[in-house]
Amino acid sequence: MQLSKTLALGLKDILSLEVMSFVLKVGLGSIALWIGVFYLYWHEIVAIIASYLGFLPWEWLKTTGSVMATVIVAYVLIITTISVLTSLYSEDLLKKLALKHYGVEATGNPSIVDSIWINVRVNAIFLALFLLFFWLIFVPIVGQIFMLYLWSIQIKEPTIHDVGGLFIHDKEVLKQKAKKARVLAIVPSAFNYIPLLNIFAPLYLQILFLHHILHD
Repeated sequence: MQLSKTLALGLKDILSLEVMSFVLKVGLGSIALWIGVFYLYWHEIVAIIASYLGFLPWEWLKTTGSVMATVIVAYVLIITTISVLTSLYSEDLLKKLALKHYGVEATGNPSIVDSIWINVRVNAIFLALFLLFFWLIFVPIVGQIFMLYLWSIQIKEPTIHDVGGLFIHDKEVLKQKAKKARVLAIVPSAFNYIPLLNIFAPLYLQILFLHHILHD
């Protein structure tokens, strides 16, 4: 299927009432969770981040930048939580969409243990790279490209496992289908630059991959 058609089908699905309901529950729940955590421990978290920023050469970042950096960290943690919850709880919704569009019943049952492990692994890599190269986000253009790449890492592999595992049993076939997942992941990842629109990113990629593997 052409990329433009896949994106259009995914957009139509993401605007449906059932999908919107799922996204809002996961998204608003994740936002509420981290607002609560940062409200209760704001000063402690700012102090930890300020001490980390002390290793960087930019004076402005060590002073006024610590609060802004804390807000960015909170935002990233919200996105991470949305990604994990979507991965773990979207299976029933994906089955309904497959049946609705293609008349296809899911024949697989992706392991929840594997799903949790994949999420732990990719998010550990994501957070490690984010913290290690945090200073890059303050470099125009380079920082934005870097974060887009990190966000695509965060959602690509869980999507391949969770969606592909429902319908494809042949690992070689799944491997071939997965080649396009990196390209598909870029568009939803860009949603993360827009607050509130970002809550749609992980599920949008899952829906795009669903159309990609079932349409052919």
